[in-house]
Amino acid sequence: MALNVGNDVTPEVAEESPVLALFRKEAHDTMLNRINLSSAFKLSSQELRTEIENFVFDYAQERRAQITKREQISIARELVDDMIGLGPLEILLEDDSISDIVVNGPLQIYIERGGLMQLAPVKFRDDSHLLQIAQRIAHRVGRRVDTSSPLCDARLPDGSRVNIVVPPIAIDGTSISIRKFSKKALDLYSLAKFGALTDEMVSVLQIASTCGLNIIVSGGTGSGKTTLLNALSQLIDPRERIVTCEDAAELKLQQPHVVRLESRPPNIEGKGEVTIRDLVKNALRMRPDRIVIGEVRGSECIDMLQAMNTGHDGSMSTIHANRAKEAFIRLENMVAMSGFDLPSEIVRAQIAGAVNLVVQTERLHDGSRKITEIVEVTGINERGDIEYQHLFKFIPMGESEDHKVFGRFETGTDHPMFLEKAITYGLDKELLSIMSKAMESNTEGEGIYE
Repeated sequence: MALNVGNDVTPEVAEESPVLALFRKEAHDTMLNRINLSSAFKLSSQELRTEIENFVFDYAQERRAQITKREQISIARELVDDMIGLGPLEILLEDDSISDIVVNGPLQIYIERGGLMQLAPVKFRDDSHLLQIAQRIAHRVGRRVDTSSPLCDARLPDGSRVNIVVPPIAIDGTSISIRKFSKKALDLYSLAKFGALTDEMVSVLQIASTCGLNIIVSGGTGSGKTTLLNALSQLIDPRERIVTCEDAAELKLQQPHVVRLESRPPNIEGKGEVTIRDLVKNALRMRPDRIVIGEVRGSECIDMLQAMNTGHDGSMSTIHANRAKEAFIRLENMVAMSGFDLPSEIVRAQIAGAVNLVVQTERLHDGSRKITEIVEVTGINERGDIEYQHLFKFIPMGESEDHKVFGRFETGTDHPMFLEKAITYGLDKELLSIMSKAMESNTEGEGIYE
């Protein structure tokens, strides 16, 4: 179901009349007084919806309310969503074109569609209603959110990631942030059709995955890191054993031999915490062919690098960084966070020995997402710095009349360092051909992408 916003608002969420608003409130209060809640919750979702619709129809006739059949159905839906769903958020969650939902208090709900934020024409009744829905989300995953525990990370049944903040931490009232994920995991070919990368880049990443290169996906918040990691994971041989480690399970691996591990926060007594580092350490004991970490953000970095350096080729992870070069700095800083007092040159050597490719994602100001860099680590120079070369880089060239950023993907070399590894898989000729073709498009000025 697509939710229209702006000037084209569906009747279900349009600005309502005082008469409709009053009927909605009275129907809600009357229903709570008349309905047997214990019996109602034993019904299936569809049975409950039918019962509530019948109640609303009867109540409208009883009150001789001047509201339409469509408005009655809309009110019935809202009542059901309030009872067993997430209230006004349900209609937004059903809209596949929406990627993010952020709630700043009961009357201000924003959505992101097509990379752009806009105000959604739905709202909660009041602060109490919003807090009730926030607590329902937390309760469903066995967590609590209240004044004594005001922060909560959760996951909806469809895999959407949720963060909840309530007063007194949230000064202006309860805040909910929901990151939705596509029901169908996109592959690299789909991303290429959207202009996020070229066909040559797709082929190179396929070869890199086949050859077991360790890949870090780098990018800012909302740049598409998890989407790209999902796409890259589809390239893994189905015969391989994969262990995933995540804070909230978002990866949708299609291979048959996958073990999914998820971290756990401490309980109210401060016990029972299982960190990403704990998961990575345990994953090493599970005989994995590859380890995929949803996001590396702290002390688990040293364990990931050691895994990559000790035979777990083809491992993948994401990291928050605005440029590929900054990703190396972030990795170095995270090793320092792990408590190991190692010289910088040793840490950099370990990073250079573990990481083969950094794939940089970026959300441009027009809302589009692109792979702006594919960087190959080539080693350490005499000063002890990490050296790398650009296999591909997006060069912005301007903005179209409809405010879309356009530019070119340029190739930095026709001889990747992992060519030697490609030889062992019989993919060296294919790799050279792809890179040669990409280099030719540089000089011929081909390939303008929006």
